[in-house]
Amino acid sequence: MMMIEMRAIRKTYRTGRVEVEALRDVNLDVDRNEFVAIVGPSGSGKSTLMNLLGCLDTPTAGAYRLSGESVAGLDRNRLAEIRNRHIGFVFQNFNLLPYASALENVELPLLFAGLPANERNERATAILEKVDLADRMHHKPGELSGGQMQRVAIARALVNRPTMVLADEPTGNLDSVSGRGIVGLFQELHAAGQTIVMITHDMAIARIASRVVQIRDGEIVEDKSAAA
Repeated sequence: MMMIEMRAIRKTYRTGRVEVEALRDVNLDVDRNEFVAIVGPSGSGKSTLMNLLGCLDTPTAGAYRLSGESVAGLDRNRLAEIRNRHIGFVFQNFNLLPYASALENVELPLLFAGLPANERNERATAILEKVDLADRMHHKPGELSGGQMQRVAIARALVNRPTMVLADEPTGNLDSVSGRGIVGLFQELHAAGQTIVMITHDMAIARIASRVVQIRDGEIVEDKSAAA
């Protein structure tokens, strides 16, 4: 099944009397189990595209289907349900609760999903072990390195077993060694069958994906295999 189908997507913002067209006639397909990097400079439209892909916003025009379901015209509550079911988010700034442990941070999506405490604990523990943080799960974010905090964020994104992980500049706040570790983790997740869409401005990072989509001035200007 096709994970993402976008057709003639447009997004226009109005500032006073001025209209800004952030995306223009974007067409994008992503297959299940594919690893796609979306690359572009600041102001290219990649953040707007990420918000639409993640159902954080809706397009001005065009059609978007996620896992076969049309999402372009849905209301906020329905979009929230789809996000919770289909999408695991990984952000550049980690977005962890500072006074909660790594385990509690990872359990949070399961709490919102209404799972009982014992199941939350089991699933969060298992996913933290998967990202090599078994010995740090009771530490708070301030007691972790940047790379460890991003691994917690990735564990949180995975714990609800999403159909797609959407990563926004996941190595942007990390040193080169930690960044390579996160890159390796994404490669492992993809090899295990996880669908990943990663937003980045760094072509060197983008090349770890199986496919690179370049966006400029709100339009896709290139879409090819990373090896090409």
